[in-house]
Amino acid sequence: MSEFADVAIGVWTLRWRRFRRHRTGMASLFILGVLVAFVLAAFPLQYFMGIDPDVTDLFARFDPPSAQHLLGMDEAGRDVLIRLMIGGQISLLVGVLATLVGGIIGVLVGVAAGYFGGRLDGVLMRFTDGMIALPLLPLLIVLGAIDLTKLGFSSDFAHSGAAGFWRIVVIISIVDWTAIARLVRAATLQIRERDYVRAARASGGSALYMMGTHILPNIATPIIVSFTLTVGRVILFESVLSFLGFGVVPPTPSWGNMLNNAQELVTTAPALAVYPGLLIFVTVIAVNFLGDGLQHAFDPRSERTP
Repeated sequence: MSEFADVAIGVWTLRWRRFRRHRTGMASLFILGVLVAFVLAAFPLQYFMGIDPDVTDLFARFDPPSAQHLLGMDEAGRDVLIRLMIGGQISLLVGVLATLVGGIIGVLVGVAAGYFGGRLDGVLMRFTDGMIALPLLPLLIVLGAIDLTKLGFSSDFAHSGAAGFWRIVVIISIVDWTAIARLVRAATLQIRERDYVRAARASGGSALYMMGTHILPNIATPIIVSFTLTVGRVILFESVLSFLGFGVVPPTPSWGNMLNNAQELVTTAPALAVYPGLLIFVTVIAVNFLGDGLQHAFDPRSERTP
């Protein structure tokens, strides 16, 4: 039965059907579900096992896997499995929060530029182009090296894990919004010329009403897909910054700083580098394939089974 015959069942049901036919998208959704369950199991597991992931035991350095410590101990005598789980919570939360904040900035810039046009469009897009022209990784490193105590924060907070977490969320958010802004602007330019938008404008609808009622709901599809693809890139950015020492501050674990701590132990304890590196790789690949699946599902022309 064609999709035109099934239109009565709803557009979201049709999208879900198309997504289910995308094998890699479904596999990625399952993998991400397993990863989320894995990282959320950290607190129940450490409670029942009686393990504190921050307590060091130098006599247990590099201990092999056991019934108490399923993946063994790291270079400081800490449980590797629990730290991988908590590190995953940090890395995934950074990816989601930074994508949401940066995405909101990009959506606001893009919809304002596309709807109002003219001089405002020129100013916002030239600013966006300037941000795109900046070398991203060096810029992230420079911003990550800023001393928070010089900005009025206490020394205790500046060197805490919370400061490292929020620092990296803010840094990525303020530099990684440009792609979404350009996408939203292009979609807004198309929607604002539709007859129903012109009719609503002629009826006296305000700019905020037009953008909130007629523009944003009709460009939600590319925004959702773009957000999904951005999460994987942000997780990779966080891992790179933490690996270079500008991200989440130890002893708070993240996959990036765990990889950084293990770089000198590759020959003596390679598993300490393999575990976080493999989790980063699998997560980023799964998120990207999920984005491909969503793009297939939200595109009405995508009727071919991948």
